[in-house]
Amino acid sequence: MPILNSLSPRALAAPESGIVEVVNYARGREGLLPLWVGEGDLPTPDFINRAAVASLNAGETFYTWQRGIPELRQALADYYGRHFGTSLPMENFYVVGSGMQAIQLSVQAITSPGDEMVYLTPAWPNIAAALEIAGARSVGVPLQFDNGKWSLDFERLEAAITPKTKGLFINTPSNPTGWTATRQDLIDILALARKHDLWIMADEIYALYYYAGGRAPSFLDAKEADDKILFVNSFSKNWSMTGWRVGWIVAPAELGQVIENLVQYSTSGVAQFMQRGAVAALNEGDDFVRSNIAKATRSRDILCDALIATNRVQTLKPDGALYSFLKIDGVTDSRKAAIDIVDKTGVGLAPGTAFGEGGELFMRACFLRDPAKVADAAERLSRYILSL
Repeated sequence: MPILNSLSPRALAAPESGIVEVVNYARGREGLLPLWVGEGDLPTPDFINRAAVASLNAGETFYTWQRGIPELRQALADYYGRHFGTSLPMENFYVVGSGMQAIQLSVQAITSPGDEMVYLTPAWPNIAAALEIAGARSVGVPLQFDNGKWSLDFERLEAAITPKTKGLFINTPSNPTGWTATRQDLIDILALARKHDLWIMADEIYALYYYAGGRAPSFLDAKEADDKILFVNSFSKNWSMTGWRVGWIVAPAELGQVIENLVQYSTSGVAQFMQRGAVAALNEGDDFVRSNIAKATRSRDILCDALIATNRVQTLKPDGALYSFLKIDGVTDSRKAAIDIVDKTGVGLAPGTAFGEGGELFMRACFLRDPAKVADAAERLSRYILSL
């Protein structure tokens, strides 16, 4: 019997990432302009690295707090006070090993095998995969796409809720579409969750990348004390720390022991020297985040203006997040197109097939990169599009 047949069906069913497939196909090519993954082009800044190195040199290499070192949890509370106007105590913050683990642990906390969670598509594929691997069922509700703009149909969202539904996963601003919920949207989603006694898993990782100014509306602006919400987040995007794999959960303090137990039986905590770097990111990194946002704004305009000018691309400048999600006239297989584009132009894009229902005809480009390189990528893509 083949050895794979002896593995768990849930493990065997874990899908290959459609994004990573294209990355692996073309990684390392000379002259490549990689816009396929959701990260910027800057390494982690020195002030963060120095804090981690100082911690290593001080011998902070032992087991540490399962919920996160107190200094980091307090720094998270202070960060939310500055940017979200909250007064949450450190007891509401839990440090975990990446935003992905924040999602995994939240899925474990909310769902049991056979339960359902509703999410909005097109979506970052990892949420659906995390649910399916845990034995739950992911139920996608497509956003509507009209005249280059994405919107949420609340009747369609409610129609997806069944007696098995345990929660709603809401990512706003959205990866990949850039759809950003208004405050009224969030109020309406909260009302729906209360009506059906559902959890909300709120992924607000791109909250500061909001191009109308300030930050995007947050469930924190509209929630009531007894609303059942888990916020999942990461240090990756704001502070150029994608490789660090440090994230956090904001949750009711009553869940503290449960979250600690889930951490204990997965990673047993995040390395202390990494947490020291994260403290520096929060306490000293607001200027760095502002510079990243300014760069993203310039590059968004360069890329989207060039693509729209071809008159062969359906897209608008996104309201939030880091992506242009574009539909090229005549492209019916985005996976095949992503391979063709990287072969002929040297620009790496993520195929919309990787993002589920509603994304099949689209391509995703991350624009958190040097504006000059984004301009180069835009020119190459425009030539390709006009040649079709």
